[in-house]
Amino acid sequence: TMMVWGCVPLLCLLSVVTAQEPTPPGPASFDCGMRRMAYDFGRDLVPRQGSFESLYYALNLNDPSCNATLALRTASNGTDAAAGQANPAAEAILAAGVPLSPPVTNPADFPAHTIWVHPTKGNNGNDGSMASPIKSMQLAVDRAATLKASNKTVVLRGGTHYLSESLLLTSKHSYIRVVGMPGEKAIVSGGVELNVSWKPYNVTPAPPPGPPPPPPSPGAWVTQLNYNYVWDMDFNTPPCELLGKPTSAAACAQLCQTKAGCHAWTWHDKSTGPEFKFDCVGRSDGHYLEHAQKGHTSGHDGTATPVSPGPGPTPTPPAGPPNVWMANIAGQVPTAPGLLLDGKLQTRARYPNLPGGIEVSCGYGCMVPEGSASWTPPNFNKFGNVTFYEDDTPAHTRNDTHDWFNNYMIGVHGLCSVYDPPVSYWCSAHTSGGGAFAFRTPSGVSPAGDALPNGPYKNPTSALFFVWRPSRWANWMFEVDTYDKSTNTYAFGKGGNQGARGNNKGGDWFVENLPEELDYPGEFYYDEPSGDLYLWHNGTGSPPVNATVVVPQTQVLLNLTGTQWDPVKGVSIENIVYTAAAATFMEPHAVPSAGDWALDRFGAVFLQGTTGVTISNCSFDRLQGNAVMVSGFNRNATVSHSDFSFLGGNAVVAWGYTNETDTDRGRPGITLANAPQAGVDGTDGEHPRYTTVVSNTGREVGLYEKQSSFFIQAKAAQSIVVGNAFFNGPRAGINANDGFGGGDLISHNLVFSTCRESGDHGPFNSWDRQPFLTTVRTGEPSMYMAWREISHNFFIDNYSPQENVDNDDGSCYYYTHDNFLVYGNRGMKTDFGGHDNRHEGNVYAYVGIGLGTTSTLDGHEDYFTGNYVVLDAGAHNVGSPTCTGTSKTNMANNSYFTDTGEISECGKPLKEWQDAGNDVGSTVGTTPSDATVLAQAKIRLGMD
Repeated sequence: TMMVWGCVPLLCLLSVVTAQEPTPPGPASFDCGMRRMAYDFGRDLVPRQGSFESLYYALNLNDPSCNATLALRTASNGTDAAAGQANPAAEAILAAGVPLSPPVTNPADFPAHTIWVHPTKGNNGNDGSMASPIKSMQLAVDRAATLKASNKTVVLRGGTHYLSESLLLTSKHSYIRVVGMPGEKAIVSGGVELNVSWKPYNVTPAPPPGPPPPPPSPGAWVTQLNYNYVWDMDFNTPPCELLGKPTSAAACAQLCQTKAGCHAWTWHDKSTGPEFKFDCVGRSDGHYLEHAQKGHTSGHDGTATPVSPGPGPTPTPPAGPPNVWMANIAGQVPTAPGLLLDGKLQTRARYPNLPGGIEVSCGYGCMVPEGSASWTPPNFNKFGNVTFYEDDTPAHTRNDTHDWFNNYMIGVHGLCSVYDPPVSYWCSAHTSGGGAFAFRTPSGVSPAGDALPNGPYKNPTSALFFVWRPSRWANWMFEVDTYDKSTNTYAFGKGGNQGARGNNKGGDWFVENLPEELDYPGEFYYDEPSGDLYLWHNGTGSPPVNATVVVPQTQVLLNLTGTQWDPVKGVSIENIVYTAAAATFMEPHAVPSAGDWALDRFGAVFLQGTTGVTISNCSFDRLQGNAVMVSGFNRNATVSHSDFSFLGGNAVVAWGYTNETDTDRGRPGITLANAPQAGVDGTDGEHPRYTTVVSNTGREVGLYEKQSSFFIQAKAAQSIVVGNAFFNGPRAGINANDGFGGGDLISHNLVFSTCRESGDHGPFNSWDRQPFLTTVRTGEPSMYMAWREISHNFFIDNYSPQENVDNDDGSCYYYTHDNFLVYGNRGMKTDFGGHDNRHEGNVYAYVGIGLGTTSTLDGHEDYFTGNYVVLDAGAHNVGSPTCTGTSKTNMANNSYFTDTGEISECGKPLKEWQDAGNDVGSTVGTTPSDATVLAQAKIRLGMD
């Protein structure tokens, strides 16, 4: 069966495609009990959420086969657990210096000199009192900055405060408190509210009420891209039959539809490899297997049913009668790459369609398969030659691995000129690691003849192509420079800078911003020359007359910018909703370090050059880029008790600088010293330290840029990520892009339903391919990072599944202990020069193997001790530790469980291996009961 996690009530009732989770490897009873436990854990972490409705539905606990009550969390004594009952998560939050509840001020307690701002009743000529508020937030903070009082306060009254430019706070605004009025909803919007008068454009009158339509007939065929109905089945054994090897999905459909008894089919495109290329397989049992998999196109008739009842992927529902309305908005906005109708994001006209709209993940679906296009090779001469630099200073050599990632290296210019600054590890002379080669992207695409059925387009150069890198590590966005009708070739212009890893060709893709693709409810198109806005209203009749129509325009809503020598100090931002920040995915991007990420240095709230800034009890909703950007020098920035939802990019980013080029757009007007030699040097302070992210919720991130996380750090150190609930994202939930400094704490978090649209990773991912000189480890300059601690987390790898803690290429100095790590191919991972990885006291539930390691230098061995390891059914191997040599993996006191009660290690039965003095104190038994596994997990997590 297939399970749908992350369905909200309305969408569960509608026939929409949502991200599809693979079948859990363990018993269904365990999966259900585990999800119920996750619901308890999440409510403990964020008691202010009460019944935590979004978490409840994300865990699919409204499923009749695994139902739980949507209610407040109660302790074992029946009291409200949110009423202050102590638990380890609460203790960890307090230890991070954050109160268990967000601060709330009685309006009567605001100081007499408080400056009040009202979005509709304010007047900038007023005195700023509560009875006589002003309208401009900038004027308010500027007035507050002149006050001599220590408790400078600006209060935003309820309503929407529209910003036409960023609200700027500099060092002169230090120690100001900006707070939304308690009991009211103060919204700061980067949008422009449109004055619209909707007129019918392409509208079909609604039919009179009548009987419901009949069920689909056998002749009513539906088609799904990127689904494999015959997954893991023998093509030559009934009910399957290999019908032939046609070169198109349409031809495969015809073979099935003309064959008696064939009710479903799957066609394999050329990306599936020589073994399956063009295989057309039919099914005659009247069923189809609901398995999302790229490179496949499938279809079924109206009589076919899923293999098992319950929620699962459905074909894109028909659009229904046209309901397109038009309003002329000329002069109100220059462009409209985004649109919100009554606060909900609408979808820019695209192909293939999104059945649930931009706010609902389609998983691997809703894409044109990569095999349905020919990709124009990269133009290696476009930007000229690359300049290589490798730091060979002996004191800067990190010599703790076997010739892996020992020296800092970069390449400047060449194909990395798409970045700003034009530099990347992936343009260096000796890239290494998993799938490593120099950066490049295709320079164009020629879609197959039937790939874009609504073409040819009147104005093809207005299109935007959104293209997954093969293997779905990141997605690129390209503008179209030129179009050659004779070859159906789109030559790419600006773009291709949204990920750090390149390829000669593209993967799955879609196209948007074309009027011919305005063919589905919830889609819009803005014609800039005429000023006409077109909307296929997802409802009956016209959009409501009183509906709020907003176009995001301002990218950074709140900008706190100082320097490390003149910082913005002690600013507090409380109880404010941030929304409608404009998209940034086509803005300049940079490669922050040697991980796979590329980032744009934008955020709805932007911090650079600050100390002690706190953001509390805020909401970041429907922002088209990143929510919070902690850039460069920042100390002790804290984001707590806040909620992040429906974001185009990341929730919180901590990203520092080193001097790799002479200039950097993030530090304008400054010539950077000693570049590129100073690129290795992280001792100059231009990076975030002690960024604290505590007791927040995050969901539905990466709506546009798929290489997005709830928290990512690069060239940052000593971050504290504690007590958060993160779910429903396209890529890894928490990402450490490098090993800069270290000393971070990631504890007591609930993270699941990550990597819903991408390959690899899981809840946590790290790389360490590029060494840096910092003082974090000992207080003295060192090329080695301080240990990172990952503890007491509840991670569920229910989508990728690879690992819950994916310590990839070169990752080192990780202490991972007392976590509940559910599903995944491996429990512990070390590869490509990784070392000093220690897993202790974790519970791994239904993993393929306990660990996979690589050889290390003496003194840098991995440790795997005191863990509770429940393997998948049919799995009887501990994994692949290093079995020989002085650097072999240290293993002891583990509890292994298999379906037979037998297990092998290093090619021998466990007892025989132990008789030689290895893995002392470890045991093996048969798979324990659900209750036993969950009880062990609760001990680690400190749950009641």
